[in-house]
Amino acid sequence: MRAFVVLLCLSLSQMSYAADKAQQIFQDLAPALFQIRLIDKATSEKSSIGSGFQFSENGYIATNYHVISGYAQHPEKYVIEYENHLGEKGELSLQTVDVINDLAIVLLQGQDTDNYFQISQSVPEKGEDLYSLGNPHDLGMIVVPGTYNGLKKESFSDRIHFTGSVNPGMSGGPVVNQYGQVVGVNVASSGNQIGFLIPHDKLVTLINRFEQQVEQSFTEQINEQLHTYQEQLYSQILAKDWQTKPFASALIPDTGVNYIRCWGDSNADRPDELMFKAVTTCQMEEYVYLSDSFSTGTIDMEFHYFDADELSSSRFYQIYQQYIEDARAGNNASKEDVTEFSCQHDITNNNSNTIRNKTIYCIRGYRKYQGLYDILYLSASIDKQNKAIVGHYTLSGVNKQSAQGFNRKFMEAVTWN
Repeated sequence: MRAFVVLLCLSLSQMSYAADKAQQIFQDLAPALFQIRLIDKATSEKSSIGSGFQFSENGYIATNYHVISGYAQHPEKYVIEYENHLGEKGELSLQTVDVINDLAIVLLQGQDTDNYFQISQSVPEKGEDLYSLGNPHDLGMIVVPGTYNGLKKESFSDRIHFTGSVNPGMSGGPVVNQYGQVVGVNVASSGNQIGFLIPHDKLVTLINRFEQQVEQSFTEQINEQLHTYQEQLYSQILAKDWQTKPFASALIPDTGVNYIRCWGDSNADRPDELMFKAVTTCQMEEYVYLSDSFSTGTIDMEFHYFDADELSSSRFYQIYQQYIEDARAGNNASKEDVTEFSCQHDITNNNSNTIRNKTIYCIRGYRKYQGLYDILYLSASIDKQNKAIVGHYTLSGVNKQSAQGFNRKFMEAVTWN
């Protein structure tokens, strides 16, 4: 009992210290905190809200790209507005964006002040106390204590795992250490006290390359960033020696990267069904947000296995065909964002002639971001009477060379066991 009392006292003491520290940080830094609003010109109403923080003496403010994305895509429709800790409002001008890391820099003209956030020169230690600031649910600025848990595993783009409540409206707000120095930027939440932050070094990189981008339009900046991202992503994946792994009586690819995660299911527990079916889905759990209607930067793969000895071949292929027709692209895109898919149909064998497939390869181009495409590929085996494998993948925001390299590896890895 005594040990429990001591631990309880320590816990209460730590909570009290955290609350006091949070209050002090908020009081010291409140003048450099802002609510960032996207205002629809036609209605004069808020279209989106987030948070932001000043990081220099001459009015430069950091926020999330997704908070101001509407303006970046359609500057004729929106105005970017701020509200400070005193309730004062005014306009902001967008300076530069980083869609890969979901960052943007805006400028408050005439805001020369000593009240701005310092950016840390070091990375927090695992378990270190951090403080997230922002405006949750449009309720006013608050500070939320939490813990640094290192970088998120199984992710291509670096994200900090933060134990603390990062709620809607806090996006773009700073996360600081005990000295009030920025170590991250709020970006997303998975609920249950799990938040994700953009590491502060991504903001430092954006600040340092700011002068190189001033002559570029936002479309040119985004296009360059998307091309660089896909080159880094696919060069890493294609450099791997892909292995195969069992899938019912077939083999499917294992890309060897931890940020493409797979899940499986089957109807093996329902022996009364006429057809045995198994499915494995593999996908990246992250994407690049461009607008509410357009996302990119994803890889999705799906595999279906069918076995129906008791069905006629015609009935088997009727059911099988339905799965083929249900194939869809893995990302969101509107007619304003992409062209229509153009598809090529073929009958193919892999290099070792171990499987014969009917294949469909579809491609659509990006209208604003030249040289980037979405790919939809589907292969359906046709060399067994009552057994079949369907292999399906979609790539978004990829150039043709990377897409062709991915396709070669995929085709060779899907076969009979």
